[in-house]
Amino acid sequence: MDNKRVLITGASGFIGSTAVDKALELGFETWAGIRKNSSREFLKDERIRFIDLQYNHPEVMKSQLAELVSKHGKFHYIIHIAGLTKARHTTEFYNVNYLQTRKLVECLIEIDAVPQAFVLMSSLSVMGAGDEINYTPIKIEDEPKPDTLYGKSKLEAENWIKSLSNFPYLIIRPTGVYGPRDKDYFILIKTVKRGLGIGAGFKKQTLSFIYSEDLVDVIFKLLDKGITRKEYIVSDGDCYTDRDFNRIVMEALKKKNILNIKTPLFLVKPAAFISEKIAALFGRASTFNSDKYRIMKRRNWSCDISPLQMDINFKPRYKLKEGVIKTIEWYKGNGWL
Repeated sequence: MDNKRVLITGASGFIGSTAVDKALELGFETWAGIRKNSSREFLKDERIRFIDLQYNHPEVMKSQLAELVSKHGKFHYIIHIAGLTKARHTTEFYNVNYLQTRKLVECLIEIDAVPQAFVLMSSLSVMGAGDEINYTPIKIEDEPKPDTLYGKSKLEAENWIKSLSNFPYLIIRPTGVYGPRDKDYFILIKTVKRGLGIGAGFKKQTLSFIYSEDLVDVIFKLLDKGITRKEYIVSDGDCYTDRDFNRIVMEALKKKNILNIKTPLFLVKPAAFISEKIAALFGRASTFNSDKYRIMKRRNWSCDISPLQMDINFKPRYKLKEGVIKTIEWYKGNGWL
């Protein structure tokens, strides 16, 4: 893959910066798409080239890309990770996750700069609630029925890209992504450190996870294989409960006892709504919101990764136990814990 050129959008984020690290490791000429005011905390390698794509001004973005292509040549690959998982206003999901994706692709088509593969980072959330009776794993061929604003906006982007004839897309639908630099699971890990294990709802719930480096490895292996016009669900292949997660975190923290608390869903729902409204009053987006409630309400997050196993012989380097140990080591080493 040496001498190939890749653009990674959303590069300042947790998954994006991990993808940048992998691209550099593989010898790519690596371009990081970030906003001018985004943190470069995890983007300090001097080989990284930066671009602030003007999604809200398509003509400007088209000029940016055209100038870059004329100087350096077309990107061989674009990994589009930029997106919103939480928003202050519901329209922001649509504007960022769908419209900005569409504007970027339209610019690439107009200037004849379509890459060999365009990777869209989607989410398992596009699938909606799985089988909560027999707990059949979610399969890539199941009909998507998203019930969150986030999932709906991601599916809209997926469907639009798939409607383009001969466009070389790759759609990645990861389950819960954790690892160094992540701030969402960090909240749960901090809670366990304080002696509490929190769960939502009393009915059986199966969870699935993917370590960030394994997710990024999947993307680059698919690119290396030249696979396009396909979608993949990505997890480590195993199922867990919230108790499993808390126990694994306890072991990694060398903590002997915690108080496990199950919160009824009828209490979680109004709490999420109130959290969302309070954050909005201060002009912020809350991680704990109505969309998050719908995600917590779901009982079956188990998923079938056999297409990945068949196409790239996927075997995760990190199951949850090993991944959590590495993640906590990073949190401690960087002063987060």
